Formats: sequence, C-alpha cells, structure tokens
Amino acid sequence: MSAKPNLIVDLTFNFSIKIIDFTEDLESKRKFNMANQLFRSGTSIGANVREAQGAESKDDFRHKCKIAYKEAEETECCLSLCKHAKNYPFDQGMYDDVQSILKVLGKIISSTH
Repeated sequence: MSAKPNLIVDLTFNFSIKIIDFTEDLESKRKFNMANQLFRSGTSIGANVREAQGAESKDDFRHKCKIAYKEAEETECCLSLCKHAKNYPFDQGMYDDVQSILKVLGKIISSTH
C-alpha cells in the first residue's frame, strides 16, 4: 500500500469501518436483512475503490469506480430506508459520508476519459 494519501481510498476505508459498526447495531436489534444488505454494499464501495488502484488501464479504473459508485448509491438507499422505517437506527453522519463519497467518485468518473 502506498504511503501517499489518497482521499477516496481513505474515505471509503473509514466508511467501511463505520458500516461494520452500524450493521452490528442493526443485528443487535434483529434487523438481519438490512444489516446483511448494508454490510455487503457499504463495504463493497471501499473494496472496489481499492481494486481500482491496481487497474490494468484507464478504462478498467473507470469501470471499477463506476461499480463503487453503484454500491454507494445502494448504500445511500439502505441508509435512507433506515431513516424512514419504523424502529430502525439511523446515523446522519454516515448518510453525509456516503453523500461525500458519491460526489468524489462522480468527479473521478467524469474526469477519467
């Protein structure tokens, strides 16, 4: 791993840690289906961003970032459902984090041609 700071790698790694903690909270409240879905999509963002760092080409890099973007959109949807569903925990900070990740990934994707 590079010692050079990488905003999107750092953002998505830290977000994945938050997702792990939040899904454990969901599981403790017996919200297993949402916990599983959110765990998969939320941690997949960082996994795809990390995979993009070793992309074979610019097109491969962009493709992996697009997958990460889709996973972030799914995560945003799940967090929004938690916000509006009865008896589900919600964390506004995490919602704000995924919004920031979507913005950064959107800029990366649009600037990579």
